[in-house]
Amino acid sequence: MTEIYPTIAQCAIVATAFKILLFPAYKSTDFEVHRNWLAITNSLPLWEWYYEKTSEWTLDYPPFFAYFEWILSQVAKLADPAMLRVYNLGYDSWQTVYFQRFTVIATELMLVYALQLFVDSSHGVTKRAAQAAAISILLSPGLLIIDHIHFQYNGAMYGVLILSLILARHKSGLLASGLVFAALLCMKHIYLYLAPAYFVYLLRTYCLSPKSIFRIQFLNCLKLGSGILGIFGLAFGPFAIKNQIPQILSRLFPFSRGLCHAYWAPNVWAMYSFVDRVMIFVAPRLGLPVRTEAINSVTRGLVGDTSFAVLPEITPRVCFALTLLFQVIPLVKLFFRPNWDAFVGAVTLCGYSSFLFGWHVHEKAILLVIIPFSLIALKDRRHLSAFRPLAVSGHVSLFPLLFTPAEFPIKTVYTIFWLVLFLMVFDRTAPASKSPRFFLFDRFTILYITVSIPLIVYCSLLHQIIFGKSYEFLPLMFMSSYSAIGVVGSWVGFMVVYFAS
Repeated sequence: MTEIYPTIAQCAIVATAFKILLFPAYKSTDFEVHRNWLAITNSLPLWEWYYEKTSEWTLDYPPFFAYFEWILSQVAKLADPAMLRVYNLGYDSWQTVYFQRFTVIATELMLVYALQLFVDSSHGVTKRAAQAAAISILLSPGLLIIDHIHFQYNGAMYGVLILSLILARHKSGLLASGLVFAALLCMKHIYLYLAPAYFVYLLRTYCLSPKSIFRIQFLNCLKLGSGILGIFGLAFGPFAIKNQIPQILSRLFPFSRGLCHAYWAPNVWAMYSFVDRVMIFVAPRLGLPVRTEAINSVTRGLVGDTSFAVLPEITPRVCFALTLLFQVIPLVKLFFRPNWDAFVGAVTLCGYSSFLFGWHVHEKAILLVIIPFSLIALKDRRHLSAFRPLAVSGHVSLFPLLFTPAEFPIKTVYTIFWLVLFLMVFDRTAPASKSPRFFLFDRFTILYITVSIPLIVYCSLLHQIIFGKSYEFLPLMFMSSYSAIGVVGSWVGFMVVYFAS
């Protein structure tokens, strides 16, 4: 078989060299979070992991991720044992920094493996498209910003997610797909947002007969159910013995947090918050009451929750209801037409719904949408048309995570280069769709991308030159609201494409 160049391995090698150069770059508080988790899992008995609170950065990921940190800690002691002391808060020797940076690169091999499997499982013309999509994920500005500068381990976990999706491509891999996804849930609970799509797809294709939805394949149900119970037993069983499950759940689901951060994730609530800010000036003329205590909630900078001065407050129940509603809609089609493209589309739309309507959503969660969507973005030009504004808005929305001057050229140049390169490649690779494209949506995409450049320049450079340290909330509000329009527009476009396909 003819090799397509550049290969995934070649790109991974070049990307690794570039990422090593970023070792001394800015690191967020997430770096100390993971150093503290290394110390907790290495220094304390298993039963104390979810009770330890010397640092404010307590362990709040599921047990498999805690076990993962314990494994890393066994190697960490060879680099610098001091990083494994629980009371050594804020410790960041160069050995610690380089070790933790290296572990992100090393564990990202899971992503490389999954992407290669995705390419190998594609054939003919679609293989070239799969190669382009795979390389775009591997070189994603989102993963570069979040993992290799800001600091997290998303690359490895999205590798597990992609592996699970690829296994579901063939009937022989359905059981393994469900078990791999169950293991992923025990590593990071944010993937629960995608679980409804897995439930419906595995129910329809593995647990029910393909000839009739009224015929249950009991052996398959038994294998899948016992496998999932076994995985959750391995993860949570040791803690269940000590009656620590309520304590773990209180760490995993802290509902006491507010709807939004001061920097709003680019979702429906960002647009809602923007309208509320505008209404502060309009409300007095309309005779509407304004809650003065909420006026300053958005002007505190990067940290804090946003409350509303004019519009009604949003409750967790409202968020849950809207998220569930807009997840159920695509799942209906998936249930009656359970093919792989519809499955990945449903996973993507579940990610959209949770991101757009969820409670206390982090801007980094946009990768829940971008990465699965990338696998099917080149199915045809209608899919690509819906993907374009997401690619721009999703990555631009991550810029405020890196607010130091030294990282400005890195995030800006790299992201713009990635967008120009891959949107051009995608445009040449995506085949024509069998159905007509949407003229207005194509025009919206062009206009939206055009606005991004001056917005980035203003928010990153001009605002500080003009206003100094005054009105610090404005660039964040503009960036979040602009990005929200792109994400919402992309969601609406893909929802139409999903049901029209």
